[in-house]
Parts: sequence; C-alpha cells; structure tokens
Amino acid sequence: MLRRAFLALCICFWATASVAQNVPKPGPKDLCPVCGMLVSKYPNWIAVVVWKDGHSHFFDGAKDMFKFLHDLPKYAPGHRKEEIASIHVTDFYNLQRMDARKTLFVIGSDVLGPMGHEFVPLANQADADDFMKDHKGKKIFSFERITPGIPDALDAGKF
Repeated sequence: MLRRAFLALCICFWATASVAQNVPKPGPKDLCPVCGMLVSKYPNWIAVVVWKDGHSHFFDGAKDMFKFLHDLPKYAPGHRKEEIASIHVTDFYNLQRMDARKTLFVIGSDVLGPMGHEFVPLANQADADDFMKDHKGKKIFSFERITPGIPDALDAGKF
C-alpha cells in the first residue's frame, strides 16, 4: 500500500514538473506586446500565451495578458483564440508557471506588479483566501470571469 502511494506521488510530481518544463521562458529581449516592457526583468509576474504553431507571447503580468486576450485583432493581428495551445501565469507564492485557466486572481490588494495594480495569480482557493487576508485584497476572480473592462478598471484603481 505504501509503495502504491509513493508511486502515485512520484507520478504526480513528474507530471507537474514536465508541464512546468514545457512552458517557454522569455528571452532577455522579449517585450510585452501590450505595454512594451522587457518581460524578463519581472520574472515573478511573467505570463505566457503559447500558440499551437509553437510560438509564444510573453507578458509582464496577467493584466496585460488579459488585455491581449480580449483584443487579439489589436495586439496579435491574424491570430484567433482557437489557435492558443496554452496560457500560463506565475503563481504568487511558489513562483511556478501554472495553467491560467485553472488559476484564481485577486485584485485590489496592497501588492503591486510592474504596471501597478495587478491580477495576482494564486493556485487555489486556500491561497487566494490567505492572500486576501494578508494583503487586503478586494475580489477573487476565476479566469473566465475576467471580462474586457476589468483590466482597464484595474489600471484606474477601481476594484
């Protein structure tokens, strides 16, 4: 029984590690397509959209990633949402890349990102609840609940 539990734990670790290894990293000259900042200067905030053809767009935070996703014709002409292979953000606590579609995002906290008020990515509800208490967060959003107006409101400091 103990062997099975250990084997299951090893498989889970291996699967998690291999997903994290497959997320591309920005180069030293990769710019955020929304704001133009050098992404590699802010490793704790990196977000990535990976396309099915293998190329990637990197962002200096989830806020710019959402702006990008909500207006592909402006930021990535010729690209369609159906061509996206994966979307990743950097977890606030463990600094690992995780699937943005399974992430919770806190806004209105006392934690600022490279572009000011930011969506703070957290892996699960417990982390989001702790973050809300520790950093005076105002709201928690799942990926699909972030509509086009929310990133702009965040820029204006409205939560």
